[in-house]
Amino acid sequence: MSRNLPLVVGISGASGVVYGIRLLEILRDLDIPAHLVMSRSAEVTLAHETDLKVADVRALAAKTYAQADIGAAISSGSFRTRGMIVAPCSVRSMSEIAAGTTTGLLTRAADVALKERRRLVLMVRETPLHTGHLRTMTALSEMGAIIAPPVPAFYARPESLAEMVDHTLGRVLDLFEIDAGCVRRWRGDPE
Repeated sequence: MSRNLPLVVGISGASGVVYGIRLLEILRDLDIPAHLVMSRSAEVTLAHETDLKVADVRALAAKTYAQADIGAAISSGSFRTRGMIVAPCSVRSMSEIAAGTTTGLLTRAADVALKERRRLVLMVRETPLHTGHLRTMTALSEMGAIIAPPVPAFYARPESLAEMVDHTLGRVLDLFEIDAGCVRRWRGDPE
């Protein structure tokens, strides 16, 4: 796969906006173009969870799109990408994607990834989950999406929140065959 193909990054309004921000930083450091779309709810969450401004986050991406820009490149299957990661993914966004009732660019881009059979990874950030959530996740999995909740791997013995975030994102990027260099690989025996 060409290193020049962009990876679409969606940031929805779920708690855990740090995952999307750090993902953009990692992609920038790897020189992989990130095409970013943030939901309006993500902008609100950003203000609650960080001291960053929306412009700070947008500056991390190679290209940004407004949530209302339904004519954006990433809304079309003819625009080639590596796929898409929604980090974090709210239950609302997840549900829209599963139903195909996209109300903005974030969920439209995810729908495009599915219809084009590109990799779509949803870092669903919700707990506990009720049966409806689980059925929606099953439906998405059956459509080809990968549900990857941001669950820390304690075998990596993280010493900070940043290490937990990096390890989780490294595992998500593994799904795109991108080695971010931030995963402590399981070896089967204690070191």
